[in-house]
Amino acid sequence: MDEQEYFDVAVIGSGPGGYVAAIRSSQLGLKTVCVEKEQKLGGTCLNVGCIPSKALLESSDLYSKICHDAKMHGIDAQATYHFGKMMERKNRIISTFNQGILSLFKKNRVTLIHGEAHFSSPNSLEVKGKSIKAKHIILATGSAPIALPFLPFDEKRILSSTGALSLEKVPKKMVVIGAGVIGVEIGSIFKRLGSQMLFIEFLDCVCPTLDQSLSKGLEVALKKQGLQFELSSKVIGGETDEKGVSLHVERKNGTHFETHADMVLIAIGRRPLTQNLHLEEIGIHPNSKGGLLVNDNFQTKYPHIFAIGDLIDGPMLAHKASEEGVHVAEIIAGKNPHLDYITIPNVVYTHPEVASCGLNEKEVKERNIPYKIGQFPLRANSRALASGEPEGFVKIIAQEKENYLLGVHILSAHAGELIGLASLALKKRLTVQELADFCYAHPTLSEAIKEASLAVYSQPIHL
Repeated sequence: MDEQEYFDVAVIGSGPGGYVAAIRSSQLGLKTVCVEKEQKLGGTCLNVGCIPSKALLESSDLYSKICHDAKMHGIDAQATYHFGKMMERKNRIISTFNQGILSLFKKNRVTLIHGEAHFSSPNSLEVKGKSIKAKHIILATGSAPIALPFLPFDEKRILSSTGALSLEKVPKKMVVIGAGVIGVEIGSIFKRLGSQMLFIEFLDCVCPTLDQSLSKGLEVALKKQGLQFELSSKVIGGETDEKGVSLHVERKNGTHFETHADMVLIAIGRRPLTQNLHLEEIGIHPNSKGGLLVNDNFQTKYPHIFAIGDLIDGPMLAHKASEEGVHVAEIIAGKNPHLDYITIPNVVYTHPEVASCGLNEKEVKERNIPYKIGQFPLRANSRALASGEPEGFVKIIAQEKENYLLGVHILSAHAGELIGLASLALKKRLTVQELADFCYAHPTLSEAIKEASLAVYSQPIHL
């Protein structure tokens, strides 16, 4: 690279928001550069988040099914696992996608620069002492785990999700502070592999952003698997020693208890990563959490500087960031895209899985929307019973008079795959009757969506 390069678009960060924004910008004829501070592309999602956790969830789930479910199918089997080989498989998957993004950059003529970028002026970035000028700049630097002030991460005893997904051995006991999505997913991995798991959650429910019925159903399912929960409780102190970590916990009712574990995973949330961009020097001031305020077109106070993904309001989801990346690239190219947030699904990759899109029941009530509900249990679904996975239900929320879909909430095996149909139905503003009128293959789990739709009218066929 010359001492100064000129681009139509400069993207900072190569996570699911950044690399997608860079590729789409280049596809639209814009000269594009992506700046990434790490040597590996893909950001948190690929390297220390979504992909490694799903790889380990799959491995641990297979082991658990062999141990606990094989006899149900008339199969006598004994299984042992090799944690190191599970981690090797996880790392191979990550490496494959690292190379895949690099190949996509080359295919789409995206310039890649490794180094940490910061603003030297509103239109100029500095990377390793060299200057980049761009007409448009997209900030996609992602987020980082939040630590407790009295329990800083050491990634040996006090773990972030990054450390938990890079362990060399399975702990005998792990305490997870926070029973949100990241906590229950990682906790599920290690419970299946033999760890004793205790969750300490400040709120009174598991995964509190979910529809309440999903949250309760998931909690019941996880307890059956041996995961333990202390809800309405907070950790008020802790210390480490050569034997592990001791935690001091206060319940909402004022009682206290102490617990000890080999390792503690802190999963209380994530914070936007903006502190090294020198934003204040160009007059952009992040909020107290590090996030950025943008308008409906993802523009900051400067119309040519955009922010997407974990840097802005909304759920910290990889696919949300990707959609926003495409959206911004098309705005820059002069198009008029539309992004409908209500259709963006959310998935928890436990067993059973949880998936939802649209409004949950609490949100519908808060908006004073007249509504009705249809619900259908998986135990009445032929594919679920044949597969030995009858736990869960499909819940559909519809507007009372005009019957338009408001939300779809699923607790079942493979819920993450089923939710795509619901997201499309919301996107197309279908009524519940139209969703019920589809012909669903038999036997499939998706038939539960049809039955839940019919249940809105109290007319399910198989219940």
